[in-house]
Amino acid sequence: MSKETKQGASPLQSPKGMRDIIGDDYYKFQGLFEKAQEVSVYYGFKPIETPILEHETTFTSAVGVGTDIIDKEMYTLKTKGGDHLAMRPEQTASLMRAYVEHGMQSLPQPVLFYHSGPVFRHDNPQKGRYRQFYQFDVDALGSDCSILDALIIKTIYTILQEAGAKDLVVSINSIGDKESRPAYIKALTNYYKKHGKDLPAIDEERLKTNPLRILDSKHPVTKELNLGAPDAISFLSPHGKKHFKEVLQYLDDMNIAYEIDKLLVRGLSYYTHTVFEIMERMEDGSLITIAGGGRYDYLGKMIGSKKDIPAVGGSLGMDRIVERPWFKNLAPRIIKKPKVFFVQLGFEAKLKSLTVLEILRKAKIPVEQSISKDSLGTQLGIAEKLNIPYVIIFGQKEAMEHSVIVRDMENRSQETVKIEDLSDYIKHLKDHTHK
Repeated sequence: MSKETKQGASPLQSPKGMRDIIGDDYYKFQGLFEKAQEVSVYYGFKPIETPILEHETTFTSAVGVGTDIIDKEMYTLKTKGGDHLAMRPEQTASLMRAYVEHGMQSLPQPVLFYHSGPVFRHDNPQKGRYRQFYQFDVDALGSDCSILDALIIKTIYTILQEAGAKDLVVSINSIGDKESRPAYIKALTNYYKKHGKDLPAIDEERLKTNPLRILDSKHPVTKELNLGAPDAISFLSPHGKKHFKEVLQYLDDMNIAYEIDKLLVRGLSYYTHTVFEIMERMEDGSLITIAGGGRYDYLGKMIGSKKDIPAVGGSLGMDRIVERPWFKNLAPRIIKKPKVFFVQLGFEAKLKSLTVLEILRKAKIPVEQSISKDSLGTQLGIAEKLNIPYVIIFGQKEAMEHSVIVRDMENRSQETVKIEDLSDYIKHLKDHTHK
């Protein structure tokens, strides 16, 4: 029996809701990242990486009190120097902090970024949802043009399609701006006060701190109440109506299917105007969310900028995507199916094995090997199991003569090749996989 820690978990287990990503699973994430990166770069996004730890106020100011993330889910710590830090529960506030800190307002606007990495929330773990999970984000900062909202949606939609997703729907709403939000919040508050006796305790609390969050409630009673709640679109200012109409026109023109959802608010306080989720329609007609985002024109000021910074962005939930049955298992560029397997026999050959492998590496020839093994049968057995068509055999005689034997595993024919000619010889071998 392993010794239990005070928390009741074995010290030889990863923390609840966190896990190791190994082998093929790791390559799935890498392949998805490379596909997302490829699409993002095409549309003009540049890379950025922000720290996993930020000052706690970066998130409490941005994400907002009354949200589950701040109230219950954020991992925080106090350093020996007395700083209050948080492990990022999302990436947008960190990106805006970086934009302001590095004076990116002086660059040609908008500034387009993609970024990827782990985020942390003390949420209830379940299938596709972890406490350490991975997001890929695209963001455009410095412009309020509606075409940027459409560009963000198009980029994420394209990544999902090329990862294998089939039946996608964009759920979209507009929650207004500074002009229209106060009147909408007032109408929403009055509506819920009329039904105060029916509200669960958690939503009664939200009514005091953040009424918009009630629209995002998962409680069955509140979900029923929400169907009759006033919708934000009815309260939009002329500018807000024009912005939202243009975003929908762009989606229509790109033949991207969407549904307007008046209850969609997203869970973060910084959103304005467009909010969206990209959903997969299941066989039973139900929808699951695999990406989402929106415009956040007031986030900059919320975290300390002297003026508002118009911005829009979106996130892909990478864990959820790689676990979907349609995911294409996108092979990362680093993984190439080898044509040859390297076998060495005897100490003299083993001594020079790494030199031969280096010649093949420089020639960009993918190769599998098991150089820690000694038996010819064992090594050939591994090559058979991996279904590799050719084997390079490097024994003591070959080491002395600076040559190798190249064996065709399909017909068992073989030929002796000088090491200096090996790269060219392999490059001209017929591509086949033995049955």
